[in-house]
Amino acid sequence: MRAWSIPSPGPVEAGSLRWGGKPVPAPGAGELLVRVRTCGVCRTDLHVTEGDLPVHRAGVTPGHEVVGEVVGAGPAADGFTVGDRVGVAWLRSTDGTCRYCARGAENLCPASRYTGWDADGGYAEYTTVPAAFAHRLPPGLDDVAAAPLLCAGIIGYRALRRASLPPGGRLGLYGFGGSAHLCAQVALAQGATVHVLTRGAAARRLALDLGAASARDAYAMPPEPLDSAILFAPVGDLVPVALRVLDRGGVLAIAGIHLSDIPGLRYESELFYEREIRSVTSNTRADAREFLELAVRHGVRATTHAYPLSRADRALGDLKAGRFDGAAVLVNDVS
Repeated sequence: MRAWSIPSPGPVEAGSLRWGGKPVPAPGAGELLVRVRTCGVCRTDLHVTEGDLPVHRAGVTPGHEVVGEVVGAGPAADGFTVGDRVGVAWLRSTDGTCRYCARGAENLCPASRYTGWDADGGYAEYTTVPAAFAHRLPPGLDDVAAAPLLCAGIIGYRALRRASLPPGGRLGLYGFGGSAHLCAQVALAQGATVHVLTRGAAARRLALDLGAASARDAYAMPPEPLDSAILFAPVGDLVPVALRVLDRGGVLAIAGIHLSDIPGLRYESELFYEREIRSVTSNTRADAREFLELAVRHGVRATTHAYPLSRADRALGDLKAGRFDGAAVLVNDVS
């Protein structure tokens, strides 16, 4: 099959993502073989490609927002049949036995493994997924629209939960890419007032079109204090900026898997009055199910920009440069 891989992480514009041949993967016990139809382009793919995250699998194929069709299965792969449409997300497996899994926090499992990092992902014609971690996709969502929901949407939803936004609260979103623009739609549907703070003019226009009360530069002051904020941009300098505009008791959730260094914080102006910082680590399968149900109920839709699978390098480069709003999606133009 044709697939992208990362022989040696480095700047995407220097050709660290390579297009070539790989064997079609054989599904192991409990796994499905999936022909990729579409795959969303996530900032985590960029972090893996450029080496911001440590190498977990040499020459890995990135991609973890996969919509595809089941075309085969290994032994004991239950719950799906050939021809089913499935989603493949970031969380690939957990041990199911540790104390975190036992208490419903499988996202914290020390043995967790991830699609497109620990195992080859969806920047390819075919991929595999454990059947227990494959997702049934709601009807009515086409393949391009569904792809960004499988990470950007799910992680945005978990970040919203971690931010503890009160009913009818005031939410600030720092950065407004694939995840944030989906999170905003859920928050607005639930009655929140949303203020967007981001560098891109196109992203600010999209925010206003979606119903945000304001959209300003990332370092600007929002028009009112915030009950909660979510940092989607991987920029540690924005942490004290966001903390300073939180109201008393406000929570800042940091949604990314990678963040540049956070500068020193001042207790009086940035942490006092019980302001909190919370990180977000992956998601659980329950998060995914809840979000996909909410997405259908509230009509959450990604703003998408389609690229051929064979031009994934261009899509990642455009993501890095901020050349599009919303989310990029690779469409299989090979098979």
